[in-house]
Amino acid sequence: MKYTKLPHTDIKVSKLCLGTMTWGNQNTQAEGFEQMDYALDRGINFFDTAELYPVPATKETYAETERIIGNWFEKTGNRDKVVLASKIAGTGDYTAHIRTNGFSPDALKDAVNQSLKRLKTDYIDLYQLHWPERHTNTFGVRDYKHVEDGWADNFNQILHTLDEIIKSGKIRHVGISNEKAWGTMRYLEESKAHNLPRMITVQNAYSLLNRVFEGDMAEIAIREQIGLLAYSPMAFGVLSGKYIKGTAADNARLKLFPRFSRYSSAQCTEATKRYLVIAEKNNMPLAQMSLAFVTQRPFLTSNIIGATTMGQLKENIDSIDINLSQEILEAIEKVHKEIPNPTS
Repeated sequence: MKYTKLPHTDIKVSKLCLGTMTWGNQNTQAEGFEQMDYALDRGINFFDTAELYPVPATKETYAETERIIGNWFEKTGNRDKVVLASKIAGTGDYTAHIRTNGFSPDALKDAVNQSLKRLKTDYIDLYQLHWPERHTNTFGVRDYKHVEDGWADNFNQILHTLDEIIKSGKIRHVGISNEKAWGTMRYLEESKAHNLPRMITVQNAYSLLNRVFEGDMAEIAIREQIGLLAYSPMAFGVLSGKYIKGTAADNARLKLFPRFSRYSSAQCTEATKRYLVIAEKNNMPLAQMSLAFVTQRPFLTSNIIGATTMGQLKENIDSIDINLSQEILEAIEKVHKEIPNPTS
Protein backbone atom coordinates (compact mmCIF):
# COMPACT_ATOMS: atom_id res chain seq x y z
CA MET A 1 0.00 0.00 0.00
CA LYS A 2 1.02 3.61 -0.53
CA TYR A 3 0.25 6.34 1.97
CA THR A 4 -0.05 10.08 2.21
CA LYS A 5 -1.33 12.48 4.86
CA LEU A 6 -4.59 14.30 5.13
CA PRO A 7 -3.63 17.88 4.18
CA HIS A 8 -2.65 20.15 7.07
CA THR A 9 -2.56 17.18 9.49
CA ASP A 10 -0.21 14.41 10.61
CA ILE A 11 -2.86 11.75 9.90
CA LYS A 12 -1.47 9.05 7.59
CA VAL A 13 -4.02 7.62 5.16
CA SER A 14 -3.79 5.01 2.44
CA LYS A 15 -3.89 6.26 -1.16
CA LEU A 16 -6.81 3.89 -1.64
CA CYS A 17 -9.84 4.53 0.56
CA LEU A 18 -12.50 1.87 1.14
CA GLY A 19 -15.88 3.07 -0.09
CA THR A 20 -18.93 1.62 1.64
CA MET A 21 -22.11 2.87 -0.02
CA THR A 22 -23.33 -0.58 -1.17
CA TRP A 23 -23.37 -2.12 2.32
CA GLY A 24 -26.92 -2.57 3.51
CA ASN A 25 -28.35 -2.75 -0.01
CA GLN A 26 -26.24 -4.55 -2.61
CA ASN A 27 -24.08 -6.06 0.12
CA THR A 28 -25.00 -7.75 3.39
CA GLN A 29 -23.41 -6.99 6.74
CA ALA A 30 -21.35 -10.18 6.49
CA GLU A 31 -20.00 -9.08 3.11
CA GLY A 32 -19.20 -5.62 4.49
CA PHE A 33 -17.31 -7.27 7.37
CA GLU A 34 -15.34 -9.40 4.88
CA GLN A 35 -14.43 -6.34 2.81
CA MET A 36 -13.25 -4.38 5.85
CA ASP A 37 -11.20 -7.32 7.13
CA TYR A 38 -9.53 -7.79 3.76
CA ALA A 39 -8.93 -4.10 3.08
CA LEU A 40 -7.33 -3.58 6.48
CA ASP A 41 -5.14 -6.64 5.92
CA ARG A 42 -4.01 -5.15 2.58
CA GLY A 43 -2.98 -1.89 4.26
CA ILE A 44 -6.06 0.25 3.64
CA ASN A 45 -6.56 2.30 6.81
CA PHE A 46 -9.03 4.89 5.43
CA PHE A 47 -12.78 4.15 5.26
CA ASP A 48 -15.40 6.55 3.88
CA THR A 49 -19.11 6.43 4.65
CA ALA A 50 -22.12 8.73 5.09
CA GLU A 51 -25.36 8.87 7.00
CA LEU A 52 -27.12 8.76 3.61
CA TYR A 53 -25.73 5.32 2.70
CA PRO A 54 -26.56 2.84 1.32
CA VAL A 55 -27.34 4.25 -2.11
CA PRO A 56 -29.94 4.57 -3.57
CA ALA A 57 -31.07 6.38 -0.44
CA THR A 58 -34.38 5.28 1.03
CA LYS A 59 -36.15 5.76 4.34
CA GLU A 60 -36.11 2.01 4.91
CA THR A 61 -32.33 1.61 4.56
CA TYR A 62 -31.30 4.99 6.03
CA ALA A 63 -27.88 4.88 7.77
CA GLU A 64 -27.60 1.08 7.54
CA THR A 65 -24.03 1.39 6.25
CA GLU A 66 -22.89 3.29 9.34
CA ARG A 67 -24.55 0.63 11.51
CA ILE A 68 -22.64 -2.12 9.71
CA ILE A 69 -19.33 -0.31 10.26
CA GLY A 70 -20.19 0.27 13.92
CA ASN A 71 -20.99 -3.40 14.38
CA TRP A 72 -17.63 -4.30 12.81
CA PHE A 73 -15.79 -1.93 15.16
CA GLU A 74 -17.60 -3.52 18.09
CA LYS A 75 -16.82 -7.06 16.93
CA THR A 76 -13.16 -6.54 15.98
CA GLY A 77 -11.97 -3.70 18.21
CA ASN A 78 -10.30 -2.18 15.14
CA ARG A 79 -11.51 1.41 15.54
CA ASP A 80 -8.00 2.66 16.36
CA LYS A 81 -6.64 1.12 13.14
CA VAL A 82 -8.99 3.10 10.88
CA VAL A 83 -9.13 6.73 9.78
CA LEU A 84 -12.88 7.16 9.54
CA ALA A 85 -14.71 9.65 7.33
CA SER A 86 -18.46 10.27 7.27
CA LYS A 87 -20.86 12.94 6.01
CA ILE A 88 -24.00 14.87 6.82
CA ALA A 89 -26.57 14.72 4.02
CA GLY A 90 -27.48 17.91 2.22
CA THR A 91 -30.98 19.21 1.68
CA GLY A 92 -33.43 18.26 -1.07
CA ASP A 93 -36.15 15.80 -2.03
CA TYR A 94 -33.54 13.03 -2.08
CA THR A 95 -32.86 13.47 1.64
CA ALA A 96 -36.20 14.71 3.00
CA HIS A 97 -36.56 11.44 4.92
CA ILE A 98 -33.45 12.38 6.94
CA ARG A 99 -34.05 16.03 7.87
CA THR A 100 -35.09 19.32 6.31
CA ASN A 101 -33.02 21.89 8.24
CA GLY A 102 -29.89 21.71 6.10
CA PHE A 103 -26.58 22.52 7.76
CA SER A 104 -28.11 24.54 10.57
CA PRO A 105 -26.42 24.27 14.01
CA ASP A 106 -29.11 21.88 15.22
CA ALA A 107 -28.80 19.72 12.11
CA LEU A 108 -25.02 19.46 12.27
CA LYS A 109 -24.96 18.61 15.97
CA ASP A 110 -27.74 16.04 15.65
CA ALA A 111 -26.18 14.42 12.57
CA VAL A 112 -22.82 14.02 14.28
CA ASN A 113 -24.36 12.62 17.46
CA GLN A 114 -26.49 10.12 15.56
CA SER A 115 -23.56 8.99 13.40
CA LEU A 116 -21.39 8.45 16.47
CA LYS A 117 -24.06 6.22 17.99
CA ARG A 118 -24.42 4.13 14.85
CA LEU A 119 -20.66 3.92 14.28
CA LYS A 120 -20.11 2.98 17.95
CA THR A 121 -17.22 5.39 18.30
CA ASP A 122 -16.42 8.54 20.28
CA TYR A 123 -15.07 10.49 17.31
CA ILE A 124 -15.03 10.80 13.53
CA ASP A 125 -11.67 11.68 11.96
CA LEU A 126 -13.04 13.54 8.93
CA TYR A 127 -16.57 14.94 8.82
CA GLN A 128 -17.83 16.17 5.46
CA LEU A 129 -20.75 18.20 4.10
CA HIS A 130 -22.21 15.85 1.49
CA TRP A 131 -23.14 18.54 -1.03
CA PRO A 132 -23.93 22.28 -1.05
CA GLU A 133 -27.22 23.61 0.30
CA ARG A 134 -27.39 26.22 -2.46
CA HIS A 135 -28.45 25.38 -6.00
CA THR A 136 -25.45 24.66 -8.19
CA ASN A 137 -24.43 22.25 -10.95
CA THR A 138 -23.56 19.03 -9.16
CA PHE A 139 -24.17 15.36 -10.05
CA GLY A 140 -23.26 15.40 -13.72
CA VAL A 141 -24.86 18.73 -14.68
CA ARG A 142 -22.34 20.33 -17.00
CA ASP A 143 -22.90 24.06 -16.62
CA TYR A 144 -23.98 26.46 -13.90
CA LYS A 145 -27.32 28.17 -14.44
CA HIS A 146 -28.36 30.57 -11.72
CA VAL A 147 -31.60 29.88 -9.89
CA GLU A 148 -33.06 32.03 -7.13
CA ASP A 149 -33.33 29.33 -4.50
CA GLY A 150 -33.78 31.37 -1.33
CA TRP A 151 -30.43 30.22 0.05
CA ALA A 152 -28.70 32.66 2.40
CA ASP A 153 -24.92 32.73 2.84
CA ASN A 154 -24.19 30.64 5.95
CA PHE A 155 -20.54 29.64 5.47
CA ASN A 156 -19.51 31.45 8.64
CA GLN A 157 -22.27 29.90 10.73
CA ILE A 158 -21.46 26.40 9.48
CA LEU A 159 -17.77 26.80 10.34
CA HIS A 160 -18.58 28.19 13.78
CA THR A 161 -20.79 25.17 14.47
CA LEU A 162 -18.14 22.76 13.21
CA ASP A 163 -15.59 24.55 15.40
CA GLU A 164 -17.78 23.90 18.42
CA ILE A 165 -18.14 20.23 17.53
CA ILE A 166 -14.37 19.87 16.98
CA LYS A 167 -13.69 21.42 20.37
CA SER A 168 -16.08 18.90 21.93
CA GLY A 169 -13.83 16.11 20.59
CA LYS A 170 -16.54 14.48 18.48
CA ILE A 171 -14.87 15.21 15.13
CA ARG A 172 -11.22 15.94 14.33
CA HIS A 173 -11.25 17.58 10.90
CA VAL A 174 -13.74 18.74 8.27
CA GLY A 175 -14.18 18.51 4.53
CA ILE A 176 -16.65 19.16 1.73
CA SER A 177 -18.15 17.02 -1.01
CA ASN A 178 -19.69 17.70 -4.42
CA GLU A 179 -18.51 21.28 -4.01
CA LYS A 180 -17.60 23.76 -6.72
CA ALA A 181 -14.80 26.31 -6.97
CA TRP A 182 -16.78 29.23 -5.55
CA GLY A 183 -18.01 27.31 -2.51
CA THR A 184 -14.59 25.82 -1.85
CA MET A 185 -12.90 29.22 -1.83
CA ARG A 186 -15.65 30.75 0.31
CA TYR A 187 -15.04 28.13 2.98
CA LEU A 188 -11.28 28.59 2.79
CA GLU A 189 -11.39 32.37 2.92
CA GLU A 190 -13.93 32.36 5.75
CA SER A 191 -11.72 30.08 7.81
CA LYS A 192 -8.67 32.27 7.20
CA ALA A 193 -10.45 35.53 7.99
CA HIS A 194 -12.05 34.32 11.22
CA ASN A 195 -9.64 31.65 12.50
CA LEU A 196 -12.20 28.90 11.96
CA PRO A 197 -11.71 25.21 11.05
CA ARG A 198 -10.24 24.67 7.61
CA MET A 199 -11.75 22.35 5.04
CA ILE A 200 -8.90 19.93 4.33
CA THR A 201 -10.46 17.70 1.67
CA VAL A 202 -13.03 17.83 -1.09
CA GLN A 203 -14.77 14.61 -2.14
CA ASN A 204 -15.85 14.94 -5.77
CA ALA A 205 -16.39 12.60 -8.69
CA TYR A 206 -13.26 11.98 -10.75
CA SER A 207 -12.47 9.32 -13.35
CA LEU A 208 -11.32 8.84 -16.93
CA LEU A 209 -14.88 9.73 -17.98
CA ASN A 210 -15.22 12.73 -15.68
CA ARG A 211 -12.18 14.99 -15.35
CA VAL A 212 -14.00 18.28 -14.79
CA PHE A 213 -12.11 18.58 -11.47
CA GLU A 214 -9.05 19.43 -13.56
CA GLY A 215 -10.50 22.88 -14.26
CA ASP A 216 -10.60 25.44 -11.46
CA MET A 217 -10.80 22.83 -8.72
CA ALA A 218 -7.42 21.26 -9.50
CA GLU A 219 -5.66 24.62 -9.14
CA ILE A 220 -7.44 25.26 -5.86
CA ALA A 221 -6.56 21.77 -4.61
CA ILE A 222 -2.86 22.24 -5.33
CA ARG A 223 -2.41 25.90 -4.37
CA GLU A 224 -4.60 25.72 -1.26
CA GLN A 225 -3.63 22.15 -0.34
CA ILE A 226 -7.17 20.84 -0.10
CA GLY A 227 -6.90 17.21 -1.17
CA LEU A 228 -9.24 15.42 -3.54
CA LEU A 229 -10.97 12.30 -2.29
CA ALA A 230 -12.02 10.92 -5.67
CA TYR A 231 -15.32 9.05 -5.76
CA SER A 232 -16.73 7.02 -8.66
CA PRO A 233 -13.22 6.42 -10.09
CA MET A 234 -14.74 3.44 -11.89
CA ALA A 235 -17.74 5.44 -13.16
CA PHE A 236 -20.34 3.13 -11.56
CA GLY A 237 -18.38 0.13 -12.83
CA VAL A 238 -18.49 1.25 -16.46
CA LEU A 239 -14.69 1.53 -16.50
CA SER A 240 -14.33 -2.16 -15.71
CA GLY A 241 -15.44 -2.77 -19.30
CA LYS A 242 -18.07 -5.27 -18.13
CA TYR A 243 -21.01 -3.46 -19.70
CA ILE A 244 -19.49 -3.13 -23.16
CA LYS A 245 -18.24 -6.72 -22.95
CA GLY A 246 -21.64 -7.93 -21.80
CA THR A 247 -20.19 -9.64 -18.73
CA ALA A 248 -21.94 -7.61 -16.04
CA ALA A 249 -23.68 -9.71 -13.42
CA ASP A 250 -27.42 -9.40 -12.84
CA ASN A 251 -26.75 -7.56 -9.57
CA ALA A 252 -24.41 -5.02 -11.18
CA ARG A 253 -25.24 -1.44 -10.17
CA LEU A 254 -26.50 -0.22 -13.55
CA LYS A 255 -28.65 -3.31 -14.03
CA LEU A 256 -30.25 -2.90 -10.63
CA PHE A 257 -30.53 0.88 -10.83
CA PRO A 258 -30.73 1.94 -14.50
CA ARG A 259 -31.63 5.50 -13.48
CA PHE A 260 -27.94 5.98 -12.61
CA SER A 261 -27.21 6.58 -16.28
CA ARG A 262 -24.62 9.33 -15.94
CA TYR A 263 -21.86 7.18 -17.43
CA SER A 264 -23.96 5.30 -19.97
CA SER A 265 -24.24 7.76 -22.87
CA ALA A 266 -23.06 6.89 -26.36
CA GLN A 267 -20.02 9.13 -25.84
CA CYS A 268 -19.16 7.43 -22.56
CA THR A 269 -19.43 4.05 -24.21
CA GLU A 270 -17.19 5.10 -27.10
CA ALA A 271 -14.58 6.58 -24.75
CA THR A 272 -14.67 3.43 -22.60
CA LYS A 273 -14.09 1.26 -25.68
CA ARG A 274 -11.02 3.32 -26.55
CA TYR A 275 -9.67 3.14 -23.01
CA LEU A 276 -10.22 -0.63 -23.09
CA VAL A 277 -8.05 -0.88 -26.21
CA ILE A 278 -5.23 0.98 -24.39
CA ALA A 279 -5.50 -1.28 -21.34
CA GLU A 280 -5.54 -4.50 -23.35
CA LYS A 281 -2.63 -3.34 -25.49
CA ASN A 282 -0.65 -2.95 -22.28
CA ASN A 283 -1.80 -6.24 -20.74
CA MET A 284 -3.73 -4.82 -17.81
CA PRO A 285 -7.38 -4.85 -16.80
CA LEU A 286 -9.22 -1.64 -17.70
CA ALA A 287 -10.34 -1.39 -14.07
CA GLN A 288 -6.76 -1.26 -12.84
CA MET A 289 -5.67 1.22 -15.51
CA SER A 290 -8.61 3.45 -14.63
CA LEU A 291 -7.85 3.37 -10.91
CA ALA A 292 -4.09 3.81 -11.38
CA PHE A 293 -4.75 6.90 -13.48
CA VAL A 294 -6.75 8.49 -10.67
CA THR A 295 -4.28 7.48 -7.96
CA GLN A 296 -1.39 9.12 -9.83
CA ARG A 297 -3.02 12.57 -10.07
CA PRO A 298 -0.98 15.29 -8.27
CA PHE A 299 -4.05 16.76 -6.54
CA LEU A 300 -5.29 13.42 -5.15
CA THR A 301 -5.21 12.57 -1.46
CA SER A 302 -7.06 9.24 -1.70
CA ASN A 303 -8.92 7.23 -4.32
CA ILE A 304 -12.23 5.85 -3.02
CA ILE A 305 -12.72 2.32 -4.31
CA GLY A 306 -15.94 0.36 -3.89
CA ALA A 307 -16.84 -3.21 -4.76
CA THR A 308 -19.75 -5.59 -4.48
CA THR A 309 -17.63 -8.75 -4.71
CA MET A 310 -14.34 -9.78 -3.14
CA GLY A 311 -12.91 -10.42 -6.58
CA GLN A 312 -13.58 -6.82 -7.57
CA LEU A 313 -12.09 -5.55 -4.30
CA LYS A 314 -8.90 -7.57 -4.74
CA GLU A 315 -8.46 -6.36 -8.33
CA ASN A 316 -9.09 -2.76 -7.29
CA ILE A 317 -6.57 -2.89 -4.45
CA ASP A 318 -3.98 -4.50 -6.73
CA SER A 319 -4.11 -1.33 -8.86
CA ILE A 320 -1.93 0.38 -6.24
CA ASP A 321 1.08 -1.47 -7.66
CA ILE A 322 0.60 -0.11 -11.18
CA ASN A 323 2.51 2.93 -12.37
CA LEU A 324 1.24 4.09 -15.74
CA SER A 325 4.00 4.86 -18.22
CA GLN A 326 4.29 8.12 -20.12
CA GLU A 327 3.25 6.26 -23.26
CA ILE A 328 0.02 5.07 -21.63
CA LEU A 329 -0.70 8.51 -20.20
CA GLU A 330 -0.25 10.07 -23.64
CA ALA A 331 -2.64 7.53 -25.16
CA ILE A 332 -5.20 8.36 -22.46
CA GLU A 333 -4.79 12.08 -23.17
CA LYS A 334 -5.44 11.49 -26.86
CA VAL A 335 -8.81 9.90 -26.05
CA HIS A 336 -9.60 12.65 -23.56
CA LYS A 337 -8.95 15.37 -26.14
CA GLU A 338 -11.20 13.65 -28.67
CA ILE A 339 -14.00 12.82 -26.17
CA PRO A 340 -13.55 15.17 -23.19
CA ASN A 341 -15.66 14.53 -20.09
CA PRO A 342 -18.49 12.65 -21.83
CA THR A 343 -20.63 12.31 -18.70
CA SER A 344 -24.05 13.90 -18.98
